[in-house]
Amino acid sequence: MSERAYALRFISGKYQGGEYPLAQSGDLVIGRSTELDLVLIEDMVSRKHACITLASGGISIADLGSTNGTFVNGEKVRRAQLKEGDRILIGTSILKLVARTAGTTPVDPKSAQQDLERAAAAHEKKQGGHSAIQGRLEEVPLVDLLQLLSTSRKTGAIVISGYRSGRVHLRSGKVVSAVIDADPTLPPKKALYRMISWTQGGFEFVAQDGDLPPMPNEIADATENLMMDALRQADELARGGFPAPTAAIGIAMPLSPKLQELSADELDLLQLVHNYGVVQAVLDRAFGSDLEVAQKIAALIQRGYLRLF
Repeated sequence: MSERAYALRFISGKYQGGEYPLAQSGDLVIGRSTELDLVLIEDMVSRKHACITLASGGISIADLGSTNGTFVNGEKVRRAQLKEGDRILIGTSILKLVARTAGTTPVDPKSAQQDLERAAAAHEKKQGGHSAIQGRLEEVPLVDLLQLLSTSRKTGAIVISGYRSGRVHLRSGKVVSAVIDADPTLPPKKALYRMISWTQGGFEFVAQDGDLPPMPNEIADATENLMMDALRQADELARGGFPAPTAAIGIAMPLSPKLQELSADELDLLQLVHNYGVVQAVLDRAFGSDLEVAQKIAALIQRGYLRLF
């Protein structure tokens, strides 16, 4: 094991603000049972939930057959290697693996657990007796937050505020709608995919008593599939090769290729470019995801129908 010391920092959930130092080697068993090393008292945590192992080969985590699963960076795992900065979801707590200051004192498990319970009590007191799910996207990406709320089958809305703001609505843990305040006309699925790529802003989950009434144009896809597809599309968009959203765009003149060679969707896209002249405006109004529209725009540029200015 490296000489570096590590800790688990609770960045969301009941124990938010708390930190549990890790020993230099050995196993740390996490669960609801009071006989374990790290005790998390909540319904979504199994009696023996997960085990973190520190050895010469690094740090790893294994799920111990828990009811609700163990997640690393939004992905459900049976066993996984961990590195500094990784986020672990256990129950309704998100823990971040962080480095500790060099030369810190050895771990006293009993004292660490007591400190954690004090952090939980302070957090609940600050929230007026209830455990609010809130924080910042810099620490808890939206995909992790959605995984948490999906696992715990919550009903309500994630309210994001800051430079950009919006809401994601859930019914019993399933995403049913999403709205970006600056453009409420965006289709819910397109809005959700954009919001999953946001890396800054504050969030708070506002729970709703009872059922969530039907919403316009509800998203039918399973939440797990939505998150996987959103991350895939965000990764492809980030690789580059597509016009910047702020770029000015127009129909290439003189137009050499023939318009009759275009499909109806491609002709509609040309009309949007002619009407608005900015890539972002076209992305907002064109049918399909941002990735699909960006791919069509790039193809039409390559074929000589469109040009950037």
